[in-house]
Amino acid sequence: MDDYPTITVVVPIRNEEKFIAQTVRYVLEQDYPQDRLEVLVVDGDSDDGTAEVVRQIAAADPRVKLLHNAKRLSSAARNIGARNATGDIITYIDGHTYIDNDQLLKNVARLLGEKEVSVLSRPQFLDTPHNNVFQKAVSLARKSAIGHGLDSTIYLDRECLVDPTSAGATYRREVFEKVGYFDEHFDASEDYEFNYRVAKAGFKAFTSLKLAVFYYPRSSLSALFRQMARYGTGRMRLARKHPETLSPGTLIPVLFTAGLVALPLLSIVLRPFGYLFLLLYGLYLLIVLAASASVAVRNGLVYLPLGLLIYPAIHLGLGYGFLSELIRALIGRSPRVKSRPA
Repeated sequence: MDDYPTITVVVPIRNEEKFIAQTVRYVLEQDYPQDRLEVLVVDGDSDDGTAEVVRQIAAADPRVKLLHNAKRLSSAARNIGARNATGDIITYIDGHTYIDNDQLLKNVARLLGEKEVSVLSRPQFLDTPHNNVFQKAVSLARKSAIGHGLDSTIYLDRECLVDPTSAGATYRREVFEKVGYFDEHFDASEDYEFNYRVAKAGFKAFTSLKLAVFYYPRSSLSALFRQMARYGTGRMRLARKHPETLSPGTLIPVLFTAGLVALPLLSIVLRPFGYLFLLLYGLYLLIVLAASASVAVRNGLVYLPLGLLIYPAIHLGLGYGFLSELIRALIGRSPRVKSRPA
């Protein structure tokens, strides 16, 4: 491939001082023509040293630019990047990303051309070489059948055409011209919502292990719970805007979390609800135990007790975030969601 397209890599960040220099270095060290690459780091008023780190990198390498995101939202950062991009292709990479090879951008350019698509999805694994034991447990749990969305393609390990909704990350400029931009009422699942509109507009995506990047898992149970709660909040806003996106995979953690409160309260009035509580949550514990044991058998016994903590944190976090946003919507404290963002 001799005539490489220009690529803009957009990196939305806030408080990523620990990882941002490494992430940008992975991009700059790609085996890709220097004059065909642009890196836009969009900072949401970081209150650590993130912006200064990026300024130093930009001063040494003109391919890097630091842009300001006054709204601090990831959705706004994505839009700032897309609107300021000069590349034919726009791809998004988080500020805490590990890339294990220097061919990612060449693979992006090649696959867009060969497959004649306008969108690329990509596997986004969590098993970086720097993970501690807890992070490895999170990675293993998230890849398992009960650890992520039933309709997600984010851990797909084969090459094929896919619906872009769950893992779209790279776009030809024409996608934004047809679909618009990210909805800035979202600060989680904004990529899912955008990709859902991309799919509705008729765009197909291609995914391949050659496009894989690696994200660092949360390093504590509380941080994992907060991350999942944000995802749950985003899924509720997505359901308000696109009710047809509600699926069993979305509702199961919500019903699980609601039942933990509702069934014991109902059992005070009607005893059968108490029996139902014991039956359902006893079954849940067995499923989590089986999943954790399966991971432990293949990877080490230390993952058995960790799985018993991590799976409930994932499910409760998703359910709590969804239900909290539902309550805020019912009392008028949630942002209104427009039918189509500007």
